[in-house]
Amino acid sequence: MTSGQTNLAANVAAMSGLEGFDAVIVCCSGEKQAEYWQSRLMTVRGQVLPATCKVLAVFEDWAGDGAGNGFGTLYAYQNAMTKAKSLYNGYDLHADMLAKKVSVGLYHTAGKGTRLAPLPGAENNNKPGVKLPATLSVGGEQVPMTILEAVLKQTGVYAPMRKGRLSVFWGDQVFVPTVPVAAYTPTHHADILCSLGPMPSAEEWEAKGLDKYGLIAVNADGEAAQIEKVKHATARALLADFGEVTRVGVSLGSFSLSAYLLVAFLDEFQKELTEKTAKLDTDPGMWMALTLSKDSYIQLLEAKKTPAAESGPHFDRMHAMVARFRATTEGAGGLFGAVDIGQGAYWWDYGQLKLYFANNISVTHTDEESRLYRAFLGVPESRRTHAKIAEVVDVDPWSVISAARVDGGTIKQSVLTNVSAVSVEAEGAVLVNVTARKVVAGRGAVLYNVVDESEEGLVLGPKEVLVGVFDAHGKQQLMTSSFEKDGGVWWKKEIRDGQPSFEAVYLANRDVDVALVEATAHDMHATLRNAMFSNKQV
Repeated sequence: MTSGQTNLAANVAAMSGLEGFDAVIVCCSGEKQAEYWQSRLMTVRGQVLPATCKVLAVFEDWAGDGAGNGFGTLYAYQNAMTKAKSLYNGYDLHADMLAKKVSVGLYHTAGKGTRLAPLPGAENNNKPGVKLPATLSVGGEQVPMTILEAVLKQTGVYAPMRKGRLSVFWGDQVFVPTVPVAAYTPTHHADILCSLGPMPSAEEWEAKGLDKYGLIAVNADGEAAQIEKVKHATARALLADFGEVTRVGVSLGSFSLSAYLLVAFLDEFQKELTEKTAKLDTDPGMWMALTLSKDSYIQLLEAKKTPAAESGPHFDRMHAMVARFRATTEGAGGLFGAVDIGQGAYWWDYGQLKLYFANNISVTHTDEESRLYRAFLGVPESRRTHAKIAEVVDVDPWSVISAARVDGGTIKQSVLTNVSAVSVEAEGAVLVNVTARKVVAGRGAVLYNVVDESEEGLVLGPKEVLVGVFDAHGKQQLMTSSFEKDGGVWWKKEIRDGQPSFEAVYLANRDVDVALVEATAHDMHATLRNAMFSNKQV
């Protein structure tokens, strides 16, 4: 076993140790989603969060296209400070941050999830609530783990090293570094996660497609700079004043800030945070502005259609802020650094429908990455958790089945989570939250959140996708799709006659009470399940 493989296994083991953040902030797109996550995450403390973790779910009530992840981060933290005082008996989160007593994780969950459609619609726009092939105990029941809960479990390994820092993550990707997480020590006021390697040649740059990603470059002094989606020659020109580039790699976007730099940002942008109309993203608005020369910054932003009359003054403003920050005692030390996750890190991205399927079906595979994925999810070696499978069911040893009851059929290389059926015929399929008398699912099929009372049951062909979208009154709208129907392309289109577009479902769900709809759907599953099995014994 290589050192990288050893580190992967050790890091996965650490992720199950619950050494997570002292406080977790979840930034949601609406008030009802914030209420849902406040309740849900309180119930899973001790499973994916430390038992004493302070949960702070907030939402972004911002004009126009939203705050962007830069202002969104500052606004969410500001709101979380207020919520901490009201929810936890006057607790002063910010004071403990400045005193380096606590570490805080902030998770961005907003977004339509167009490329994951129709699954976010099945969760009433609650994109981070999309389910994975693992279960947690909630209210005495085994229920599927959500994507956000997996992200919380994974990222918590950085918490012990980040007292007095705000760590910011995205709610739709899980990664496992090939470098020891425990060896990480913050050295800069801001740092960003990335996968670093030696500075490539022009040929290697093109072969790796690095012009398609946001990149982090590190110089001989350990300082980092950010550039985005440029050719090798352009990168060299932009970094001409940066010094010798020793390493470069793809950015994961997730970053952390010292409490001191966080205060500097909050003070600088207090007007924008009060008015809630402007927009600022971290990559162009913070990291590029702080780490590139002015000429390089203006050049890069012009290529992104931002005129110099706008980028130049912003650059000056950011550097004036840093100058004031550097003049304080707290401003000493490195400004912007890189946190390397290593080459060959496992990266489980759920942002697209095809990736959701590929990652989840991989739990049935036998390679080392799949073994560690199962370990991360808490899937036992038997690949069965709270599963009632009748002896007559022909089920292979590779399928992963949790919180399920099946009385007949054949299950081959499939994933069943929270499935109740009299009969299942599935090969190479993913079934989540399904209650039906009969299910037939071909290779590559995804069946998600469906209640079907019919005697003939549900039949899905290869690579067919079927999800159920519920409302608070118990009405179910069935939505079909396929891996070929990219939600980003088909967002406004009708995939079939009589079926609303993904956008129409999104708009209809904007003000839905997520918790109420989930409870209604839960009762519908339970009613049919009881009707099917009331007179049967396994």
